[in-house]
Amino acid sequence: MALKITVIGTGYLGATHAAAMAELGFEVLGLDVVPEKIEMLQRGEVPMYEPGLEELLRRHVAGIEGSSGRLRFTTSYEEAGAFGDVHFVCVNTPQKHGEYACDMSYVDSAFDALAPHLTRPTLVVGKSTVPVGSASRLAERLAASAPAGADAELAWNPEFLREGFAVDDTLHPDRIVAGVASERAEELLREVYATPIAGGSPFIVMDYPTAELVKTSANSFLATKISFINAMAEVCEAADGDVVKLAEAIGHDERIGNKFLRAGIGFGGGCLPKDLRAFMARAGELGADQALTFLREIDSINMRRRGHMVELTRDAVGGGFLGKRVAVLGATFKPDSDDVRDSPALNVAGQIHLQGGQVTVYDPKGMANAQRLFPTLGYADSALEAVRGADVVLHLTEWREFRDLDPAALAEVVAERRILDGRNALDPQLWRKAGWTYRALGRPKA
Repeated sequence: MALKITVIGTGYLGATHAAAMAELGFEVLGLDVVPEKIEMLQRGEVPMYEPGLEELLRRHVAGIEGSSGRLRFTTSYEEAGAFGDVHFVCVNTPQKHGEYACDMSYVDSAFDALAPHLTRPTLVVGKSTVPVGSASRLAERLAASAPAGADAELAWNPEFLREGFAVDDTLHPDRIVAGVASERAEELLREVYATPIAGGSPFIVMDYPTAELVKTSANSFLATKISFINAMAEVCEAADGDVVKLAEAIGHDERIGNKFLRAGIGFGGGCLPKDLRAFMARAGELGADQALTFLREIDSINMRRRGHMVELTRDAVGGGFLGKRVAVLGATFKPDSDDVRDSPALNVAGQIHLQGGQVTVYDPKGMANAQRLFPTLGYADSALEAVRGADVVLHLTEWREFRDLDPAALAEVVAERRILDGRNALDPQLWRKAGWTYRALGRPKA
């Protein structure tokens, strides 16, 4: 008999995973404790912007004309326990307020709510990013609380989704990590992921702690690479070098590669910053804090880039922001997303606003979220309107729409033709040809 799957938590990760599991042919039940979220998903709508997700959802949500009907949603843990053979836990693990450590309360609550309804052999699969050691603790908690006892097993299967590419990353993962404690758990996960495995996705089996460390290690390595090139941008500015040419040259070395070597205002979002800090906190608890002291500098370099962008902007407008109009192109932490959590672009915009600048922001998808987070900033309905009357334009999120802008058209409406490229993604020659003063991080001569 075909496996039935539940997905606990229907935020960004959970909604994507539920829709993808239905696409792979499984009967799926998504669960969330927020009724409004469930109602939205039942209509085939998603509470966030993710390319391709809403279309995938509508192909499978029961009750939508033409759908497969394989995907339903509920707020009942009792219904989920009775329905599922495999339960994926996809709830949030935010940073604790005022601390570096990870807040495990949502994960613990999900396990506590689900366990009493597990009356038959079943597999609970954690996908949330958690501190190493959590899976072993949760496995014991599950076996002690579930009526099925030891037959309620745990596996850890971390997610590696990139915002903007989450659907493809779920259906065609570059690797599937399975932290298991039994052959049965491995076999069930192999059955769940049979299609991507057949398509060539590596299936890597390991113990719980190693599986937990894979995600935090991967994020820490990416953060290190980003902060390294941003540190080189600081050196290039001091030495009058060009970080873009530097990155191109070192990227040809196969041991280094050219990905994540674009200098700019740094990383943000809901994953990298908080995962980096939680990893440091957990290493300290384990007595291995010295192994990760370098991550403090990685975090520091990243945050320093935001302040440096503010300084460059102040210099561009003559030393002070009072009475100056600043246009900010970009609000999300990255393109192809509406996520503004810990967004470097909004952080820079907010700092300039607090220092007296008149800031106007435009973003293709993140406007509503940005306005909720920073209601005192000005917002425009287009890039052209955002830059109207501006003394300086900041390019802070590398949307394709911004790369395709016509510098000549924008030049007609600004007060001063000054642009600071915080993502090193625009063509300097194109903008200079239209009469703009162009400056980018780490490229004093660009």
